Amino acid sequence: MIPPKPPARPRRASLLRYLTLFRRDILSAQPGHLYAARMAEFRTPFFRSFLINEPDLIDLVLKRRPDDFPKSARVAEGLRPLLGDSVFVTNGEVWKRQRRIIDPAFEGGRLRDSFPAMLAAAGAAAARLRPGRVEIEAEASHAAADVIFRALFSIPIDSAVAQAVFRAFRAHQRAQPILNLGAFLPLPGWMPRLHRPRTRRTAAEIRRLIEELTTTRARAIAAGTAPDDLATRIMTTADPVTGERFSAAEMVDQVAIFFLAGHETSASALAWALWLLAAFPQAQERAAAEAAAFAADPSFAGLARLGFTRDVFREALRLYPPVPMMVREAARPETFRGRRVPRGAQVVISPWHLHRHARHWQAPDAFDPGRWQTAEGRDSARLAFLPFSAGPRVCPGAGFAMAEGVVMLACLLARWRFAPVAGRIPMPQAQLTVRARDGIWLEVAPRA
Repeated sequence: MIPPKPPARPRRASLLRYLTLFRRDILSAQPGHLYAARMAEFRTPFFRSFLINEPDLIDLVLKRRPDDFPKSARVAEGLRPLLGDSVFVTNGEVWKRQRRIIDPAFEGGRLRDSFPAMLAAAGAAAARLRPGRVEIEAEASHAAADVIFRALFSIPIDSAVAQAVFRAFRAHQRAQPILNLGAFLPLPGWMPRLHRPRTRRTAAEIRRLIEELTTTRARAIAAGTAPDDLATRIMTTADPVTGERFSAAEMVDQVAIFFLAGHETSASALAWALWLLAAFPQAQERAAAEAAAFAADPSFAGLARLGFTRDVFREALRLYPPVPMMVREAARPETFRGRRVPRGAQVVISPWHLHRHARHWQAPDAFDPGRWQTAEGRDSARLAFLPFSAGPRVCPGAGFAMAEGVVMLACLLARWRFAPVAGRIPMPQAQLTVRARDGIWLEVAPRA
């Protein structure tokens, strides 16, 4: 298939221009040669960073020795007002304890338990759409927020508290750059980091609303009237090592990252998948045929019959990974490909580069759902596909997110046809996730 227009790739950029672009849009700052490089080193007056595209090095950092490459404290600073000490930003024993409590909620047959919430939210999203020109990112955000509220707290997005959280989160997204500039400065640990007043204000409002939800749920658990959803499972799970459960304050941190990971990233992936299907009508019609069959039997078992739709969603995750970069920090001196990596250096693993890397993928900028059914495509995915990270820190909700994306696409395609708007090619830009600079505009029409 004809490749979608790739993002701008400057050949070179001065440090000042790179930092300016990086602050405004992390993606347009990336020079073209990085999409074929095995590794690249960046030096600033404050720290050194290494971008690694070599699968063996990525395995070393994420799988074989993850304790030697903890999450970067510099990046965590930008997200601290909203996420506090959630599982997304912690390291070491604190992180291990958090994962021991969280992981059981997503294991085994738990995905089947969440399927009704996904299906209800997807049906509601399809019912909300209207014919005409639609900014589909906003619709995807609404739909993904609905899924996470139904799965976490058994309440639809129409409820008053869910609407309040959703509005506050949208305001926070507009106020929050992907990285706080203070993360680039060599400030001592005791000195407070600078955040925009609006960032602090919107984060505080989200956390206040989440605290109301968790307090209400804790009372329901004590009374024996709580529904069996993700929030109840997590709040009632004890750490098998210490026997402790999350405190009320800890639960606010965890719900904040569940909402960010379970809503913002899913909305990004869904919107880009719909854009790709609109741009490639043959693929859309093939997926729509699967969707029609699924609509006749919208069951958990029916997910297995949405194979092509799943490959479309995988391809959207490859071309537009919601989290474009993951940053770790070298806890001790290392050597990468003969280069000295000092302690404290930032180690960047970039799905944005890796998923479009010329050494790892055939036609890396092309939209080709069929690649996932070839031996070559499966090999590429094994080496260079990290939409949910990998190793011990892999996203615990990866299976949930994949099922959600496929169900959403099926329910929308069964009812609606999507086409591009002339002259409105979306350009990817990194906010909290990979979004389109001016939104993703599609023409929506009912299917016969």
